[in-house]
Amino acid sequence: MLVTGPEAFSFLQALVSADLDPLSDGQGARSLLLTPQGKLDVAFRLLRVGDDAWLDSDPGTGEQLAASLNRFKIRVKAEVVDRSTEWGVVSVIGPGADDRFRGAATPAEHHDHVAYDGARLVRTEYGFDIVGPQAVVNAAIRELTASGISPVGATAFDAFRVEAGVPVQPVDIDEKTIPQEAFLEIDAVSFTKGCFLGQELVCRIDSRGHVNKFLRRITNVEGDWPERGAEIVIDGKVVGAVTSVVERELGVGALGYVRREIEPGAEVELRSVSGIAHATIAAL
Repeated sequence: MLVTGPEAFSFLQALVSADLDPLSDGQGARSLLLTPQGKLDVAFRLLRVGDDAWLDSDPGTGEQLAASLNRFKIRVKAEVVDRSTEWGVVSVIGPGADDRFRGAATPAEHHDHVAYDGARLVRTEYGFDIVGPQAVVNAAIRELTASGISPVGATAFDAFRVEAGVPVQPVDIDEKTIPQEAFLEIDAVSFTKGCFLGQELVCRIDSRGHVNKFLRRITNVEGDWPERGAEIVIDGKVVGAVTSVVERELGVGALGYVRREIEPGAEVELRSVSGIAHATIAAL
């Protein structure tokens, strides 16, 4: 999404969970657009490019993000432009990423970004993203592949993000998710910025409440390989459900929600139509 206009940032600041006021050109942040009830609408990353905001979210959620922002755009000098069919992202992940983009202008802090052939080169926790027009992204993919960087498909990326404990929408997080259930508040919610949409529930949980379940990694899986939706069971009692499963050959495991009292290290059963597996709960 592109949000532009003289009131673009004041409009977003009043709605989203991150504090955007400290951001200057070339900086960014993770943020959430919540419902008035404090549940997740869309999780996204925001990049400040001059006076414009570039927002990117998980595949398939762009239309929802644009529609939700436009729903609250009343008498505001800002425009929300859906570029999800024209723009894209390529991620360069691994210890060699710094060598590939080494230079004086390389962004140093997470979410910092610089110009890159009409797109933006963004520092991430795991390397770099190139965000911008699809033609620029495609050219970058060709150049990166020609330089010896291995391209990977969705299966390998899914294994990486499950092992890293990164949820995707709507698979692991959806309209029923409270941010603290998936630890989204750690880097996407400001508790000091003032009002934002859905603030009451999120802040009440932070100050004097708790959620009833947490997103966890599921490791050391042995037995019949589970499926998405498999029940997580301890001592015959269902305590959660699997949300993401990586193919058995990759040996990573899964993600799923378990009740808050189930601590990392707990041994569980995974029950699905394919059979029963044994596994260990681990922190994200």
